[in-house]
Amino acid sequence: MTQKTLLATALLAAAGFAHAQSATYHVEPTHTFVTFEAKHFGTSTLRGRFDRKDGSVQIDRAAKTGKAEITIDMNSVSTGVGPLDGHLKSKDFFDTAANPSAKFVADKFVFDGDKVAEVSGALTLAGKTNPVTLKATNFNCYQSPMLKREVCGGDFETTLVRSQYGIVYGLPGIPDNIRLLIQIEAIKQ
Repeated sequence: MTQKTLLATALLAAAGFAHAQSATYHVEPTHTFVTFEAKHFGTSTLRGRFDRKDGSVQIDRAAKTGKAEITIDMNSVSTGVGPLDGHLKSKDFFDTAANPSAKFVADKFVFDGDKVAEVSGALTLAGKTNPVTLKATNFNCYQSPMLKREVCGGDFETTLVRSQYGIVYGLPGIPDNIRLLIQIEAIKQ
């Protein structure tokens, strides 16, 4: 074998190895929470969550790339106050009759070493789509002793400007900026 052939074979093998590092993870719903925070007329902080979500994440740590697609059932909003949950589902806020789900599709992952540091993509909420970047405050992967598979996850956050999604009810008493916090774990398939 010539030196050129040997080098070409080594490069192809390395490319195959890097490609083999790509893995798909399915969102584990009992360890994944999507919560939001908003100041209530400048006093206390209103908190809520969405109880039903589903999706998958692809990560290639060797190539430092990833993709994600997460769907949130907007009818699963829960603040602990039934009448408020009903109002959030109405046309004043999420209009769940017309837009029963929100979707985050990401195609840009930023890594710090082999850990995900940032995920960017588009969020479709209340029928409108805008770019969103989620910053990781924590990220790790581990071998689950119960599942006998790798699980990756972390804590991510961003601030949404709700008027960009056409959600303007209560402005300015209820602020335009909403803090979105995502705790996610996903199981390697």
